Amino acid sequence: MNAAFDTAAQSWLEQALAQAAARAPGWTLRFAEAGRRCGADALDARVRLLTAARPDPAEVSLLYRQGTPAERRAVLLALPRLDLPAAAGVPLVEDALRTNDTSLLAAALGPYAARHLDAHTWRHAVLKCLFTGVPVSGIAGLAERARGDTELTRMLQAQATERTAAGRPIPQDLTQVLTLTEPL
Repeated sequence: MNAAFDTAAQSWLEQALAQAAARAPGWTLRFAEAGRRCGADALDARVRLLTAARPDPAEVSLLYRQGTPAERRAVLLALPRLDLPAAAGVPLVEDALRTNDTSLLAAALGPYAARHLDAHTWRHAVLKCLFTGVPVSGIAGLAERARGDTELTRMLQAQATERTAAGRPIPQDLTQVLTLTEPL
């Protein structure tokens, strides 16, 4: 993320980052305010604020649960930089995987999910991407986790069979993931 902030947004962000890094009271308000101050670059600003603040798990959870979809997306994208234990971060990822918001689904399947999701949940997340049209190219660690995963192979083959029986085309992403499941 390398946003090009205008002068006013850059000035605001520098002050907000200093406040977040100092863990000054009210820094979380800057997280919400980033949408108004940074416009199209608010996602980058929010991730940077979270990274600077190093919030504890309870704060991260609160920001996610009370956040707008855009704020939730920023929390999910920041997870790999926050060194949260799985017990704190995985429930946020799982919540995003239960939504029908494809931007949250895509954000949830970054490096944090690749490291921390159990195999069952991860497989179902891959299938949800295929069902919802989220490009599998954005799934962190896909090749490594899919390689030799016979259960994922079975699930993908079942989906391909189902689509063929219904007269629907098999998405290229499904074929790509199926190829990745082959053992070396």
